[in-house]
Order: sequence, then C-alpha cells, then structure tokens
Amino acid sequence: HQIGFYLNVAVSATYFLPDSFVLPVKDYVYQACEAAIAEHPSLSAIVADDHTQDPYFVRLPEINLDRVVSFQDRKPGLLSTEVDGEPTPDLDLQTLLATQHNTPFKAPNPFWRVCVLLDIEDERQFTVAFVYHHAIGDGTSGKAFHKTFLRALGAVESSEQTKSIIKSPQLPLLPNIERLHSMSLSLSYLAKKIFQAKIYSRRPTGLWTGSKVLIPSQTRMRLVPFSKLLISTVREKCRQERTTITALLQTIVARSIFAHIPSEFTLLACTGALSSRRWLPDVITDESMGVWVQDYEERYSRAAVAPSDGSFPWAEARRSRNTIESVLKMEGKNANTSLLQFVDDFQEELCLSKVGKDREKSFEVSNVGVLDPQTDPDLPSIKRMVFSQCASVMGNAIEVSAVTGGDGCLVLAFSWQQGVVEADLVNEVIESTKQELYSLDVV
Repeated sequence: HQIGFYLNVAVSATYFLPDSFVLPVKDYVYQACEAAIAEHPSLSAIVADDHTQDPYFVRLPEINLDRVVSFQDRKPGLLSTEVDGEPTPDLDLQTLLATQHNTPFKAPNPFWRVCVLLDIEDERQFTVAFVYHHAIGDGTSGKAFHKTFLRALGAVESSEQTKSIIKSPQLPLLPNIERLHSMSLSLSYLAKKIFQAKIYSRRPTGLWTGSKVLIPSQTRMRLVPFSKLLISTVREKCRQERTTITALLQTIVARSIFAHIPSEFTLLACTGALSSRRWLPDVITDESMGVWVQDYEERYSRAAVAPSDGSFPWAEARRSRNTIESVLKMEGKNANTSLLQFVDDFQEELCLSKVGKDREKSFEVSNVGVLDPQTDPDLPSIKRMVFSQCASVMGNAIEVSAVTGGDGCLVLAFSWQQGVVEADLVNEVIESTKQELYSLDVV
C-alpha cells in the first residue's frame, strides 16, 4: 500500500429498508457503523511504520464517522433490467469504485471508508460500499462487515442518539493465521521455491501476462451482473458436470482471453484465493474480520480450453475444481503466504525489484461466495452485492472478483491497471465471458 502497488479491496451491498423504517438514512448508517466498530477490532486498527520491515498495528482511540462516511445521490433511472431479463451494470457504483480503488489511506485516519449511494427515487434503498485496506480484512471480511451492518440496521432504535465520534473497543485483534495453525512447509516444496527464486526460473514459452510490470498504477474497472435465473441454471449445469462456479469461471475467462490475444500466446497462468477459515479454530468464523486467506495456481493451455471443434471444455473445469480441492485438502501446508518469513525486504524483493520485468501471472478469479438472503419482510435486507479489488502492480494482468448477493445475482468485477492491458481487450474478454455463460443456459 505505502508504495502504491496495491491500495484496497471493497465489498458493496444494496440495502432495502421496510416502510416502517422512518429515520433519515444517515442515522441508520451511522448507528450500523457504530455497531460494526464495536464488534470488529480491526476497524479501529491502523498500520504504523509500514515503510519499514517491522510494521505493526496500533489502535485508534476513536473514529470520527464524518471523516470516513460519505453520501452522494445516484443519477436517476440507471438501475434497470435488460429486455432479456439480465440486470444492467450499476454505473454509479462502477464510477464510485473506480475512484475509491485509486485512493489510498492515510494515517491517522481509519483504514476503511463507507461510501453511500442514495436513490433519490426511493429513499428506502441505498448502496453501501465498504472500502478497506487489505491488511485489516480479506474478501470474506467484507461480507462479514455487511452481515454485521445488516443486523445492526434491524436493531436501530429511533430513541437512540446518533453519534459521529465513536470510541474504539478494547477488544484485542483476532490472532493471525500463524498463531492459529501450523502452516508447515515441506522440504521439497521449500527447496523448489528457493531454487526458482535464487538460482534459475524459466518463463514458460507462449505465456501471456499483459505488459511488463510498470508504475504508477491507475485502476480501471467494469461491473458485469448476471441474473438469478441464469446463475441458478449455470450452477445446476456445474453440478451435472461435477465442477463448481469458481472453476467454471476460471475456465471461461481463460477461453475468453485466448479468443482475443494473438495465436502465438498458448498459455495462461491463473491464480485464485481460498479462505483458510474452514480449518481454523472456532475463534475465527465467516463472521470475523481479519486476513485468513491463501492463494493457489492453475495453468490453461489454448489447445485444452479452446479446442478446434468449438466444444466447451468441461474436462478443464473439472480439472480446475480438482486443483482447488487438492489445495483445500492440504489445509494450509505449502502455502505461498508461509514463504513471507524468508523475505528480508518486502518493498524491494516483492515489489520494486519487479518493475520493468515480465509479469508472472495472467489473471485471477477470486470468488467470496454467496450471501444468504434475508427473508423477513419486516427487517432490512441486502439484494445486489459487488466484490471488487484495485489493480495489483506486480500481480495478475486482469483481476476478476465475484460474489452472489441476497438477490441471487452474480456480479463479476473486472479490474486492470491502465497501460498493462488495453481497455478494448478487457471489453472483448467481458463480452466473450457473458456469451459463454449465456450459452450454458441453453445447452
């Protein structure tokens, strides 16, 4: 963050309030933020000495909501549905997130922001974009924030005074993954990584990864929503083919990139993110805010995902699922995050030394899953959700972040660094991705 290589992540949600909720939206938002601060100690934590090799967290004594919460009106008539029943992109949110993903945090302000889009045609509907430093939360943490926010909205009392200055809780930060889990490294894995990093590392022939690593970074973004009906059909198709939505998305994005890059490129390197919470002690749940995540890697060849007969490569989608399952079975063993202990200079070794060199990865698909819907009509509910990330200077050329909201709609957030990938190429990849998913609905 401090050298501008990766700024933040965001999870956004559109809320609906029942007619019985008559307070101004600001009162609901401020009281819900107060509840979230009281429950999640990471919201009052900022990083000190992050320009050194020994950064640490400090607790803010209080948080001024007037500095971290902002409101703006939507443009009328933008949220609608296409003739074919598919939802249209939320252009107001897309614009807001593009700005937020290019805006760093600065101590002593909190390392998070809440940006509220108000619907002037329906004051009971508003969108909350929770934007935060990745050091205080992973993707699942963004969902956890909104779960807390939703519960708090339902508990707001009209008699309570809405406060702007919130005292920080004295709760300790939740333990990091190394304190909870062994995260062991096998000698063979470690020897391989040391050999690749220090002795010899050959770039695969035909690998496409966009431009070389360059600075400064400017994030570009597009939001692509899909209807509940389509996603339900696609999910059932995945079950029939013994794969998952995430594995399918990886395969489809790979196919879509190959369709629009020169034929000389025959290989793509994909990374994905996995939540480590499932094998951690009960102190860490999907309701917790912190960073308990690891990555995994997958490769796709043009010949396998784009066969000459035009058929869809379900075998590749199954292979991708098997890769994910094999990493899950390791329960944190041989995770790349465990190699951080061997890094002497984070800024130089992991970031600055890579500028001007070939990028290692092509694209990422990160899926934080599904938010269970709120079905009580007397309580607030969440409908559409968006999970998004800034571009990563030394990471993947194209980032694809996915979440399914309480309305059952899946939204893909495509982000990329200006100059690393041409906008026209990303737009072509998006159109091909849409067509691939639509075509599965009729197969």
